[in-house]
Amino acid sequence: MLKFCSLYSGSSGNSLLVKTENTNILIDAGVSSKKIETALNNIEINPEEIDGILITHEHTDHVQGLGTFAKKYNLPVYVNQKTLDAMPSQKEKISEKNIHIIKIEEKFEINDLRIKPFSIPHDAANPCGFNIFKDNKKISIATDIGHITNGIIKNLEDSSFVLLEANYDPDVLMYSRYPYTLKARIAGPTGHLSNESAGKAISHLLNSGLKEAMLGHLSKESNFPELAYKTVVETLMSSKHYDNPFSLSVAKRDEQSQIVTI
Repeated sequence: MLKFCSLYSGSSGNSLLVKTENTNILIDAGVSSKKIETALNNIEINPEEIDGILITHEHTDHVQGLGTFAKKYNLPVYVNQKTLDAMPSQKEKISEKNIHIIKIEEKFEINDLRIKPFSIPHDAANPCGFNIFKDNKKISIATDIGHITNGIIKNLEDSSFVLLEANYDPDVLMYSRYPYTLKARIAGPTGHLSNESAGKAISHLLNSGLKEAMLGHLSKESNFPELAYKTVVETLMSSKHYDNPFSLSVAKRDEQSQIVTI
């Protein structure tokens, strides 16, 4: 059994759950500790049953509640050294014995899960996505991606499920209230991924056995869930992949997604 649930996903905060019969891990803790507790309780998981927290990068919408939550429940945190050094206010709250330094492209294990971090292009210290393996199943988490690289595609291939960023629509971004500098950052090569780019990536991944995708990390100001979904579906249809057995959903900003069983 391998299950996934998005607790929160969006530019205002991110935290994801992956679970098996024996293991519960979080990817990021970008909302308050209280909100993480509430979300876990909503899906009948005791926060004390979390076996570790994986960190993608140090931006606030991914680590806001990390230090408080990890300290309260005495939880291991898995993070690369550059990312750890880039979040001193969170680092100081975490017991030294609970800090586990990981390296990009080097696999590690948490109970019955094998995990591989992989590099992503984003304006952070050393940002990463994660492949998570259980038996012969693979799921992948990839958000905060300025652009799709060959390396990202290679790491996402052979996944049964992916949580992939679909952050913005270019036209909505253009007319949003964001200042020009922020618009340029979001659309830049180390910013975020557009709906269409997400659709193109998913279209490619269908060739390697992808069965289900969830669009995540949507911007509140420059995207809409319905628009992200529509754009990706249209991209798949134009690439003649939409006839393949496939499920697509959009992660919710402020509440838990359905629990996906892989």
